[in-house]
Amino acid sequence: MARCTLHGMTDPREIIERFWRAAEARDWTAFAATLAEDVVYALPQTGETIRGRERYVRFNRAYPGDWHLRVERVVAEPGQAVTWLRCTVGEEEMDALSFFTTDASGLISTITDFWPEPYEPPTGREHLVERS
Repeated sequence: MARCTLHGMTDPREIIERFWRAAEARDWTAFAATLAEDVVYALPQTGETIRGRERYVRFNRAYPGDWHLRVERVVAEPGQAVTWLRCTVGEEEMDALSFFTTDASGLISTITDFWPEPYEPPTGREHLVERS
């Protein structure tokens, strides 16, 4: 039997999907409603951390450029989820991985984003791989 939460289930898929829909729509009220008051957002590649709902919403609201998000995959289980996003900023496309945890009320409590940069693979394995 699944443990009930404020949002009706322990699988965070619904709240994560609402989070990304609100971000893409720039609906900052709906976006904030998915977040715990003390949410922690981490960007390991830059070493930045943002603490608190209000600061994290301001960070996203002020993000420069014409950006768009498309969710490629959500993998969720009770208390945590991972998303793979396809992001477009102007003419540039990139992938991102986001790791989420949710609190007892079902709200997002932590987010860790990874923005991998494409790179050329080492030589010597061409006979084993296909390249797009």
